Amino acid sequence: MKDNTDKNIKGEAVCSGNFSKTGLVLEGGAMRGMFTAGVLDVLMENEIYTDGVVGVSAGAVFGCNYKSRQIGRTIRYNKRFAGDWRYCSIRSLLKTGDIYGADFCYNRIPNELDVFDLESYKKNPIPFYVAASDCRTGKCVYKKLETCDENDLKWMRASASMPLASRPVEVDGYKLLDGGMTDSIPLEFFEKLGFSRNIVVLTQPRDYKKSPNALMPFIKMSLRKYPALVQAMQNRHKMYNAETEYVFEQEKKGNVLVICPENSLGISRTEKNPDELQRVYEIGRNIATKMLSEIKEFVDHK
Repeated sequence: MKDNTDKNIKGEAVCSGNFSKTGLVLEGGAMRGMFTAGVLDVLMENEIYTDGVVGVSAGAVFGCNYKSRQIGRTIRYNKRFAGDWRYCSIRSLLKTGDIYGADFCYNRIPNELDVFDLESYKKNPIPFYVAASDCRTGKCVYKKLETCDENDLKWMRASASMPLASRPVEVDGYKLLDGGMTDSIPLEFFEKLGFSRNIVVLTQPRDYKKSPNALMPFIKMSLRKYPALVQAMQNRHKMYNAETEYVFEQEKKGNVLVICPENSLGISRTEKNPDELQRVYEIGRNIATKMLSEIKEFVDHK
């Protein structure tokens, strides 16, 4: 299998000499990502940009607009197409194999209906990474998206392809699914790349603890060809809870600034009500606005 990850991304420690680089780590969570969209729009409105970004699942597909500097795009197209079966629906799942329609979400929308600013994305020097789960190994793989071309968009789609609701995405010799299955909050990955100070945007409140997945019998059946990934899913709640614990440990040390909702967002993973999307987006905006001085101080600290 061809190795398509950058050398540094394979796990070798990176010593760039600059130990004050600030990263932005974006958790997924499907439509809980409207919270993240609200946070990112406030950051962009206030010209707050980090030295790099890594996104998982919804954190990847919504977070790319931070690099292209398109304020309001995420909430706009989600509200516009929330009720369109081609965007997200059981009909799409039955017709295409993906609950979020691959062609509509990763071709029609960014290229025609709400155009993604490729030139601004490419000109922006900050690196943007996504995380996806290797079906064969049950491990997380990371990809730096340089251009957001068709191949990069496959990686982005892979990062957000939920088990049971999506087909594995074949790209660069891999078969991939949702990055959150194997690395929900890739803080340690970014630390290995030399980002010693990180803003971590979570879409669950601080006291949230993930429980074992009640759908494991169905996941085992669906992913029976990929036993390593099934094993990863069986342990996902342990991985997730360990990662959040590490995030808060680093926060206490002053290395991390956490932005998260105060309470459960109470939104469906496939929410179609534009008012609900706007509600969660506004929660993200409000939290980021309240923390604005703290965020600026954290980013400006060198």
